[in-house]
Amino acid sequence: MRRRAIDTHIHLDGYDESRCESVLDGLREEGIDAVVAVSMGLESCGKTLSLARRYPDRVLPAFGFHPEQPIPPDGGAERLFRWLEEHRSEVKAIGEVGLPYFSRMEAAAAGRTFDIAPYVRLLERFVALAAQWNVPLALHAVHDDAPIVCDLLEKHGVTKAHFHWFKGDERTLSRMMDAGYYVSVTPECVYDAETQAVIRRYPLSLLLTETDGPWPFEGPFAGQETHPRMVHHVVECIARMKEVSVFEAQERLYANAKQLYGL
Repeated sequence: MRRRAIDTHIHLDGYDESRCESVLDGLREEGIDAVVAVSMGLESCGKTLSLARRYPDRVLPAFGFHPEQPIPPDGGAERLFRWLEEHRSEVKAIGEVGLPYFSRMEAAAAGRTFDIAPYVRLLERFVALAAQWNVPLALHAVHDDAPIVCDLLEKHGVTKAHFHWFKGDERTLSRMMDAGYYVSVTPECVYDAETQAVIRRYPLSLLLTETDGPWPFEGPFAGQETHPRMVHHVVECIARMKEVSVFEAQERLYANAKQLYGL
């Protein structure tokens, strides 16, 4: 069986430049046909676009603003949206965008107030743009934030939604399932019970594989550099959880990524 998989969520600009090139040059030998490269902000968008131009057959670029950081000051958001308009023909997806759950939890633990409203307004602009351009959304939306994001998706009629590394309650999972939203799974599924529960609950037809590299993992991956080839472990784990063959899981997960992202 020829191994083939797609890493649907990776931060390529988080790697050293020379290491990033090495990873991309060797993707096919590792059984990885493509990656979806997400962005953190305006500067990150430029780096992602450069990589997509150099590796058009391997890198699908997603452009956005990661919510676990302060809102861009002094017109920064406007500059980002102007950049998106200027590069409209090369925008294949919007991401990573979402809401700052972990920043809110950190503020609450420290006794600080946290105003989520500006983040909701910024996210709604991205959601509306994805709907207008009919491109997928790569979302950072977990736990209490996920229902808010679902509300925005429904409001703007977005169907091409991808919740990466999802954590949330049964009710929200059911809502996402009914809407046909995708959920991607990282290598932590090998050792994390909460992620395994999501796999069991969510239909194979709406699952994707990701690494979120260079984010490091624990368990059997402790001390290792996160590499797109790790999604093969995700495929094997999903196959076990779903009680299907590795080949069946591989082909379904591969087809899911192609269907959502047009790879």
